[in-house]
Amino acid sequence: MSQPVIPIYKTKKYQPAKSDSDLERHPFVIVGSGPIGLALALAMAQRGHQVVLLTAFDFIPAGSKGICYSKEALDIFDQLGVGERIVDKGVVWNVGKVFWGEDKEPVYQFDMLPVKDQKNPGFVNIQQFYVEDYLVDALEQMDNVDIRWGHAVKGMDFNADGAMLTIETRDGDYRLHTDYVLACDGSKSKIRDLMGLDFAGRIFEDNFLIADVKFKQERPSERWFWFDPPFNKGGTALLHKQPDDIWRLDFQLGWEIDREAAMRPENVDPFVKGLLGEGVEYEYDWLSVYTFQCRRMERFVHDRVIFAGDSAHLVSPFGARGANSGLPDTQNLAWKLDMILRGAAPESLLESYNSERTAGADENILNSTRSTDFITPKSRTSTAFRDSVLELARDYEFARPLVNSGRLSEPTPYHDSPLSTPDRDDFSAGPKPGHVCVDAPIEMAGAQGWLLTQLGEDFVLLHFGDMPPATELSSLCLPAKGLAAERYGAEAGASYLIRPDKVVAARWKNPSAQDIAKAYERAIGG
Repeated sequence: MSQPVIPIYKTKKYQPAKSDSDLERHPFVIVGSGPIGLALALAMAQRGHQVVLLTAFDFIPAGSKGICYSKEALDIFDQLGVGERIVDKGVVWNVGKVFWGEDKEPVYQFDMLPVKDQKNPGFVNIQQFYVEDYLVDALEQMDNVDIRWGHAVKGMDFNADGAMLTIETRDGDYRLHTDYVLACDGSKSKIRDLMGLDFAGRIFEDNFLIADVKFKQERPSERWFWFDPPFNKGGTALLHKQPDDIWRLDFQLGWEIDREAAMRPENVDPFVKGLLGEGVEYEYDWLSVYTFQCRRMERFVHDRVIFAGDSAHLVSPFGARGANSGLPDTQNLAWKLDMILRGAAPESLLESYNSERTAGADENILNSTRSTDFITPKSRTSTAFRDSVLELARDYEFARPLVNSGRLSEPTPYHDSPLSTPDRDDFSAGPKPGHVCVDAPIEMAGAQGWLLTQLGEDFVLLHFGDMPPATELSSLCLPAKGLAAERYGAEAGASYLIRPDKVVAARWKNPSAQDIAKAYERAIGG
């Protein structure tokens, strides 16, 4: 089996193929060893399931991929037990600055963590191979996980209760049967191709140069973005800090270019020297040219085959919405599939994964497309609009929110989720049904902690006050005063029903046990 020539960060042990004489059968199989497949594998393993993960690679790839992970992603990594390791290694940042032309002062800046006193920062920059390595480390410590390095899906046939996969290895082919195929195999998904499925959406005619550059220079850990800078007239540029003294530089090149020539160091040097200034010594860690698209599959659930991450949806890199939209896919899918496999919820619950996460993809695509249109205007009118906004933003507050250098990833509310119970009470604050929970510092058993950490991995009733309503669900009781109560608009007696993916299913000022039971049944598709 041939593999593409890909730089290797860490080699993994190939597992020889099993004999086809005794056909394997598994409740589910995960395909793909990127961050999304690994995160889904860890979420299912932590829930006690036997996990089989197939990947064509027998290594963790190096090279330049995603680097920006949002607060929501970091909260998910915390649930998976790798969050603190990622934050400790990564570069923490909250502030972004936007520059225009030759002006050395930003025309606009923003804070990605406007609500302070939360465990995780607005963003952390860290190379993707570190994230994959940490997830693999956690998986390899579990007895119920089987990562099959160097096992590529070659074929797939369906029957009444699942799929028969043909797996290609260096020892030959073998087959296995699975009830569910969880396709996390990226933008060039083999599973999607085998099913004859495709994306719908928009491909953008522009080229961008990534230069991951190693140098030592005192610069703040902030996201800096330039419109029409002197070192790339008529284009844009982006600067991000990564661990190990690596900096991500990104330059807009235009559509009709010689891609091979654009990656030659002698042609990249003028951009880098123009951005960094003369006299800065640097070396290249990675050079590549990319184009992008904003597209998604029509559906993410196709009977027993379920798509997540880039195999289901693609966005431009402006706004860091790639892995940051794929990771919520994994948390949404994991608790639902877990309950179905345990017989605690109907199989129809999977349809809510499709409706919620396609809605999430649509919002990400919309924001990503708007960012791209602002960054790379394709008409005189749109260029004039962009330049007018930038000019006004220097002096006028009203124009600054219109500056769009990439609307950075935030949690997607499920406004029309069939699992949510609509509000019957008026709350002064707090996440509405369908919204992700907000964090807050709390005190538990005399020790300081964080609300999101204490919510656990199952449905929980978050109650403010001394006496929670009678319910079979686990409860977390907090005082009806202090910062957490303030952020949830909670007075004594208020309760929130929280899903395992930290999404609010329902909330009340004084619920009855019957209110809670009905909301729970709705939240599991009953």
